[in-house]
Amino acid sequence: MDVTTRIEAAVENAVDKVACGDCPPLMSSAARYAVFPGGARIRPRLALAVATACGDDRPWLTDAAAASIELLHCASLVHDDLPCFDDAPMRRGKPSTHLAYGEPLAVLVGDALIVRAFEVPGEAIKRSDDCRRALDVIRIVARSAGMPRGIAAGQAWELEPTVGVGDYQRAKTGSLFAAASEAGAAAAGHDAEAWWTLGDSLGEAYQVADDIRDVTGNPDELGKPVGRDAELGRPSAVAQYGVGGAKQRLKRLVDTAMDSIPECPGRAELKTEIEVQSRRFLPAELIGHAA
Repeated sequence: MDVTTRIEAAVENAVDKVACGDCPPLMSSAARYAVFPGGARIRPRLALAVATACGDDRPWLTDAAAASIELLHCASLVHDDLPCFDDAPMRRGKPSTHLAYGEPLAVLVGDALIVRAFEVPGEAIKRSDDCRRALDVIRIVARSAGMPRGIAAGQAWELEPTVGVGDYQRAKTGSLFAAASEAGAAAAGHDAEAWWTLGDSLGEAYQVADDIRDVTGNPDELGKPVGRDAELGRPSAVAQYGVGGAKQRLKRLVDTAMDSIPECPGRAELKTEIEVQSRRFLPAELIGHAA
């Protein structure tokens, strides 16, 4: 099974079990709308890549970890797009969930996806002969969702009168990338904390690239509006460093991520995979210069 098929199967299985006949029909429909079709699924790809590099001897737990991280990400998008936050009309090339289904249902669906993100690795305990690994995954997921550096805190930083762009991006975006790398390692029985720097650096790199696209990108190609950072007065790498400085920072972050990969059986293959995935968000002039 290729990576894309494996991820989609894991996410579909996670959603199918709850978006079922016992669930309010509109809620089921809205949940599927928020999750499918997905974007690049970068976070679950990272989780699978790390687990594979570490041996992936509990593939069912790896799949649960990957699905859990993606459900959290999808939930964060639903909430991020709400009128009380970004008031974004488009997401992934279609109307935002709150425009398609209404604000109340969007709030509930976002909440339900967050809860489901904890439930999925919990279900894996029944199959695993190593409950500690599953519990580690749940702990990692929980830390990435709340305070002080999870996605909830990342959203809250937008409400503060002042915030450093690094603190904001580490919580807003980096937390789920760090969780993906740590959860992938934990699922395969490796030291999760050793993998934090990889995910944290890639997460900040992805957010810096998103900040650059928000200034230079095409909304039709991105599937969402551009110019929102400046319009909302949101912290961004471009505002702090300028476009040129943001591109230089992006390059350094990718280099840091590559250099931080711990020793593991598949280290060389993982570096190659990260380089390939990084090309998805690196500006054209930086491609070929990444480590």
